Amino acid sequence: MNKKLIASISAIAVVATLFAGCAKKDDSTTKTTKEIKVGLSTDEGGLNDKSFNQSADAGIKKAVNDLKVGYKAVESKTKDDYESNLDALVADGSDLVFGIGFQMETALGNVADKYSDKKFAIVDTVVNKPNVVSYTFKEQEGSFLMGVIAGKTTKTNKVGFIGGKDEALINKFEAGFVAGVESVNPTAAADLLNRKNVAYVNSFADAALGKQAAQNLINSGCDVIYHAAGGVGVGMFQAIQEANKAGNKVWGIGVDMDQAQTLPQYADIILSSMIKRVDTATYEATKSVVDDKFQGGKNVVLGIKEGAIGIAETSSKNTPKDVLDLVQKYQDAIKDGKITAPSTIDELKAFKPVDVK
Repeated sequence: MNKKLIASISAIAVVATLFAGCAKKDDSTTKTTKEIKVGLSTDEGGLNDKSFNQSADAGIKKAVNDLKVGYKAVESKTKDDYESNLDALVADGSDLVFGIGFQMETALGNVADKYSDKKFAIVDTVVNKPNVVSYTFKEQEGSFLMGVIAGKTTKTNKVGFIGGKDEALINKFEAGFVAGVESVNPTAAADLLNRKNVAYVNSFADAALGKQAAQNLINSGCDVIYHAAGGVGVGMFQAIQEANKAGNKVWGIGVDMDQAQTLPQYADIILSSMIKRVDTATYEATKSVVDDKFQGGKNVVLGIKEGAIGIAETSSKNTPKDVLDLVQKYQDAIKDGKITAPSTIDELKAFKPVDVK
């Protein structure tokens, strides 16, 4: 009996040792995590547009630092590059692929269909696919605030707007801006409403076109110009700077990022910039994949209330305090739902100016 007991105890000890060894091996396996890889394709503006694409890039670079993800970005020069760039990022092993800009809607939809097991994100338009998360913004809200600044600053009562392409997205900037001007200075809004002082250049990259458009607006008497045109805006600032050196007092208003910081050489002629937190969208989408909380098929809409639309911190350098105080009142009214900024040209036509005291 004693021999049998000893044998049984020995057998149990051996089995326990084996299980302990297995448990240890399984534990080490669970600690090995795969690095998440993120890919991004810009639209035609390129990564260094000091505006929209650069903001998207900044959000993922923050994720690289905070979340330790891998990252590869490619630039599109023309629309012909969109789909091939997205294909290449999938082939490179990206766990999440971004298409930046409304112009990439068709291309990203096609690629999402081809790779239904992959995750995608797009900014500035909606792609209704189960493996795509879409981020859109209420650009009209921030543009409204820029309109308030322009309307209160102009001395000539002539204000201009330069857009990249005359399409629905950029019309949101125009409509909100004109409504803001109209609310504080109806006289200055007149040639915006009839689009006499509105210029679309059919590009988001050609700075020379932005410069020419700005020169035309300045020659027509505009002393404040707002752009929603990506890299084209650099040309606008060049024209404004040259006009000031020639003795004219003209101001520019930037977009997407604080352009007094991204383009410091023009900081002295920039009143403000409409901040659009594209970086928040790209960071949050990346984090959702890292946290295994990606929600394909969802459209995330971001505005003032969500803290994704606002005005540049450097605005106080060139914009008087009383104007910024008024801007704050309008911002609060929009946030509280008391003002709905128009997002289309038709909505602008029906908009009734709002006087906030």
